Amino acid sequence: MAEIRTELPSDVQNITNNTSASSSSSSGSGIVQQTNNPLSRKLNKILETRLDNDKEMLEALKALSAFFAENSLRTRRNLRGDIERRSLSINEEFVNIFKDVKEELEKIHEDVQEMSTCCQDMTNRLKAAKEQTQDLIVKTTKLQTENQRLELRAQVANAFLSKFQLTAGEMTILRGTREGPVTEDFFKALGRVKQIHNDVKVLLRTNQQTAGLEIMEQMALLQETSYERLYRWAQSDCRTLTQESCDIPPVLAQAMEALQDRPVLYKYTLDEFGTARRNAVVRGFIDALTRGGPGGTPRPIEMHSHDPLRYVGDMLAWLHQATASEKEHLEALLKLVNLQGVEENIQEVVGHITEGVCRPLKVRIEQVIVAEPGAVLLYKLSNLLKFYHHTISGIVGNSASTLLTTIEEMHILAKKMFFNNLGLHASKLMDKVELPPPDLGPTTSLNQTLTLLREVLASHDSSVVPLDARQADFVQILSCVLDPLLQMCTVSASNLGTADMATYMVNSLYMMKTALALFEFTDKRLEMLQFQIEAHLDTLVNEQASFVLTRAGLSYIYKCVQQYKEEQGPLCNVPSMDAASIKAAMVQFDRYLASPDSLLMPQLSLLLSATIKEQILKQSTELVCRAYSELYAAVMNPSNQYREPESILHRSPHQVQTLLS
Repeated sequence: MAEIRTELPSDVQNITNNTSASSSSSSGSGIVQQTNNPLSRKLNKILETRLDNDKEMLEALKALSAFFAENSLRTRRNLRGDIERRSLSINEEFVNIFKDVKEELEKIHEDVQEMSTCCQDMTNRLKAAKEQTQDLIVKTTKLQTENQRLELRAQVANAFLSKFQLTAGEMTILRGTREGPVTEDFFKALGRVKQIHNDVKVLLRTNQQTAGLEIMEQMALLQETSYERLYRWAQSDCRTLTQESCDIPPVLAQAMEALQDRPVLYKYTLDEFGTARRNAVVRGFIDALTRGGPGGTPRPIEMHSHDPLRYVGDMLAWLHQATASEKEHLEALLKLVNLQGVEENIQEVVGHITEGVCRPLKVRIEQVIVAEPGAVLLYKLSNLLKFYHHTISGIVGNSASTLLTTIEEMHILAKKMFFNNLGLHASKLMDKVELPPPDLGPTTSLNQTLTLLREVLASHDSSVVPLDARQADFVQILSCVLDPLLQMCTVSASNLGTADMATYMVNSLYMMKTALALFEFTDKRLEMLQFQIEAHLDTLVNEQASFVLTRAGLSYIYKCVQQYKEEQGPLCNVPSMDAASIKAAMVQFDRYLASPDSLLMPQLSLLLSATIKEQILKQSTELVCRAYSELYAAVMNPSNQYREPESILHRSPHQVQTLLS
């Protein structure tokens, strides 16, 4: 704005200056004149204008500055003419440009008119052609509609055939040659036949029953043909599984899965497999007995026939391994079968496979048992047979397997022979009863029998037979051996004296108890033997006490004290009960008190157990002290009229007990 103001004409600036001067000279009247002067009003209006808010004025001034180069009096006077001339030139230029545009638009208009004429001509020609081809279009439309309908029917027919018919390739696979192999594609095709046979039942619930019945009959016939071919192939393949170790091909397992829908064919195929494997197992068992393994390792089982336990154990171990292997083969064969009772089928076929080895096994084990190798070996054989019966039954189950029956028969035979052997041994003991030896210890026959019993019990403890079965055998074994032994000892000691008989019986019973103490299930027998030992100990205790009292001179005096009654008068008047007799007896009793070990029965030194000997001495000493106590009480009793009883018995019962303890 400052620049615009500086460009004002000089005459305007002079007027402005004059106006300012006059306004300062006369303040009151100058204001009224200034207001009424038109030129002043215009100038004031110009000066009061704010160009920064007037955009149109600013644009006009910018346009003016483009051609208004020199600010002089001449140019200011010619400004209007310049502006008009410039506006005229601009309009002329605009007219020229739009003239060219008009010419181009006229050309376009002509082209559009020509195109419109052409389109109208083509429309007329198309109408004429449409009128001429109307019948053809109608026929074409009808044919297209018919074509779509036929295509839809073709699709339906193809879908029907794909769902309810087999392809040519599938038919070729199912109707292959009788001796041809069965592959994975055969089972896919067979599954397709089964699926069609099930799906065709839907047609029977519609108005397409005729087609459904025909397809069902066709699929049923094809199924039977396929199952027959599959059965023949499976039967032929099973016949080739005659090696000792065989691998079940996956295709054969698939065949068994498919044949489960035909129980008869399924059963026949299992029977064929069982027959083939039975021949292989029998041949393998005979080879193991006579030839051994490949290259002679392991050696033939018959080479160990001189060792009955190893001989029988090797045969049973081979059969156990073979039975487990055959069960694994059957599980691999029937792993895809989901029929109920598959486990029973496996057990039945395993029983059939192992049936062939029963005869040679039974003959050989019978030879070993009948040869009577001894009670211990017979018992070990019995336990071995019982163990393998229990182990193999876990494989073939508890069904009526011929192999289990054979092993059970051999177990019963071995057990019977074992107890017969024990019974024979016991009868020999009673046929010729051996007299007790001079030292009253166990006889030779007793030692031999106990040695036999220890060997049997040791093998019993180490056997792998179940615990309940072993306990039942144990009771029977102990009854079969101990009862005859006890009877033999009683008969053998019948002619001995009381002390000798008790000593002999204690020694014999002690040996029996010592033999049984190391083994399980002997608690009841040990209690019984302990009761018998204690009965004979009582006898020895009484004999030892009587021996001491007799040697110490108190036997007759103690008897008189026990038999004394008050009706007889004072005890001192009873014969041999006077003070002098008692004093004389006490002299001998004092010698016993000085050396208690000097008065021992000879039989006590023959006892085998030092514990029992100490027990007898302790209890007999208690009896002696009790007898002395009764004598002491009788002498000290005033009613018995002993003078100065303290001089007769100068030791109290407590002192005597202290000396003897």
